[in-house]
Amino acid sequence: MSITWVLRPDDVARIRFAFSPMWELVASLRTLRRPARQSLHLPWIKAVRPRLAGLDLAELMALVPAIGYLADFLTPPPDTPLPDFAAELERVRRTPPERAREEALRVTGTDPALLRRFAADPAAGVTRVADALEAYWDRCFAEFWPRVYALLERDVLRRSRQLAQGGASELFAALDPAVTWTGERLVVDRPWCAQEGLHGDGLVLVPTAFHWPSVAVMSAPYQSMLVYPVLGVGTLWEEGPPPAPGALAALLGRSRARILLALAEPVTTSALAARMSLTPGAVSQHLGVLSDGGLAVGMRVGKQVLYRRTLAGDMLAGQG
Repeated sequence: MSITWVLRPDDVARIRFAFSPMWELVASLRTLRRPARQSLHLPWIKAVRPRLAGLDLAELMALVPAIGYLADFLTPPPDTPLPDFAAELERVRRTPPERAREEALRVTGTDPALLRRFAADPAAGVTRVADALEAYWDRCFAEFWPRVYALLERDVLRRSRQLAQGGASELFAALDPAVTWTGERLVVDRPWCAQEGLHGDGLVLVPTAFHWPSVAVMSAPYQSMLVYPVLGVGTLWEEGPPPAPGALAALLGRSRARILLALAEPVTTSALAARMSLTPGAVSQHLGVLSDGGLAVGMRVGKQVLYRRTLAGDMLAGQG
C-alpha cells in the first residue's frame, strides 16, 4: 500500500523541515526491541540496557509494537523547527482522551490486556505513558540527544539547500527510494497507509536516525508529516570525525584542522562542538582564526549562524 499526497503550489511553498526529539525517543523503543535490525545503534543499546532496570515501560511498549502502526499521539508532528523535548512531552500530555483511546485500539501485535487497560481510562493512560516517556528520556536518551541533534541538523541544512537550489523535484528525488514525486503528487510506498490529499499547513519533513532506514508518515487529523532516514547515520556513534592528515594538522593544529575538514557542510558552533567533543567557546575561537585566515565564513540563517569552508579552505582541505 502507499499514501498519496496531492501538493498544490502553495503546499510546496510551505514545505518545512523540523527535528523531533520525541519521534527519536519513541522510535528508539523499537530499536531496543529489534536490535538486529539496527545494529549500527549497538553502542547506544549497550550503554542504556543497564539503565532500563526499574523503568516501567510495559504500557508504553504496548502502544509501540515492533512493526506496524504505533499510536500517533505519542509522536505529534513538530510545530516549530526546533522543538525541545519538554514542549513535545506537554503536547502528548494534552492529547484528547478519545483520540488516544481510538489510536490505542488500532495497535496490533502487542499485549492486548495492556491496550484494554489503556482504553478503559485513556485520560489516566495518557498520563502514565507520558510519565514513562519522561523517565525513559531522562535515564536513557537525554545524554545522547546532542549527538543525534547534530546529525539531524547537518541533514536538514543539506536538504534545505537542495530544496532552495533544485526545488521539490531535486529534494524528493534524493530523499528515499520509497518516495516518488510526480510534479503534483507525492507517493510514499508505506504499508498500513492509504490516503489522498494533505491535511494542515503544508508538509513537514522530519529526518530520523532511530527509525532508519525506513520512512514513516502521519496525516489527518494531524499535520501531514513525512519522516525520512537521515544521511550519515553510520557516523552517529563515532568519536568525532577522522583525524586530520599530518601535514594539515602540523600547519593549523590538530583541532583546527579537524574543524576545517568538518566544515564541508554548513554547521552551527553548537553542533560542531558536540561532534568534536569540544566546548562551544573553544570551537568559536578556532572558527574565528579560520575566518580571519579566509578559510571559513559564517552566514546567518534565521537566528543561527552557520559556518562553512571558503574556496581557499576547500583547496587547503583537499591538499591535506
